[in-house]
Amino acid sequence: MPFSSLDVIALICFFICWVGYTDFARRKAKTTNCVARCLHQHRIHWMYAIVGRDIRVGEAALLANLERNIAFFASSTLLILAGVLTLFAQVEQLESVIGSIPYAEIPNHAMIQLKLGLLTCIFVLSFFQFTWSMRQYGFVNVMIGACPFDRSDSNINLKQYAEQMAVVQDQAAHSYNYGLRSYYFSMAALCWFFHPLFFMLASLFVVYILYNREFSSKTVRALAFGQKHLEHEQALKNATINKQKKSNQTEGDK
Repeated sequence: MPFSSLDVIALICFFICWVGYTDFARRKAKTTNCVARCLHQHRIHWMYAIVGRDIRVGEAALLANLERNIAFFASSTLLILAGVLTLFAQVEQLESVIGSIPYAEIPNHAMIQLKLGLLTCIFVLSFFQFTWSMRQYGFVNVMIGACPFDRSDSNINLKQYAEQMAVVQDQAAHSYNYGLRSYYFSMAALCWFFHPLFFMLASLFVVYILYNREFSSKTVRALAFGQKHLEHEQALKNATINKQKKSNQTEGDK
């Protein structure tokens, strides 16, 4: 029998960890400071600043740098896929390598193919996420190019447009994050080649690492404090604009 009950339990545990953590992180981000939530607020402030800038060369350079990072992972994913697909023709050699590892489970031809198939699916999903992220960053470039310059920095319509630009950029970042998350869980899937118990422990360890980095790291705290400073500066800026408007209105009445 190629599939043991322990293998089935380990595979179910893997999918529960991946899908469960993704849903948990999405829900918790709505009420708790995390990397995704704080960066979304930073993107809104960034897009507000873009509306008030006539020359946007810096923004183009920043977005191009983000796209280069994603392009690197997308091309790397294709190379990894090519390597994994090549292993389908080398299953016998892979069995002998795994069999020589101490404490590893006795390799099985059908199980090796299933494990390689799982890795293939993970990296195909990752490639889709990275390429979709690249396209969405391209959409952000188009929106920035179409955005008019607001000299007064008080146009409510353009501020709402800036928020929509931030939403598109946020979705691009989510796709990039999902692609990276696929890489994390592929590391757990590699452990299945050695033993299903190791596979389960690795899946739980990946969830632990992701949670700590996204919700309770020093980076999250720094982003949250930075967000407060930006909100304070934005409030001061709005107060100055409103004060200037009232002053101009008073002079007009006179």
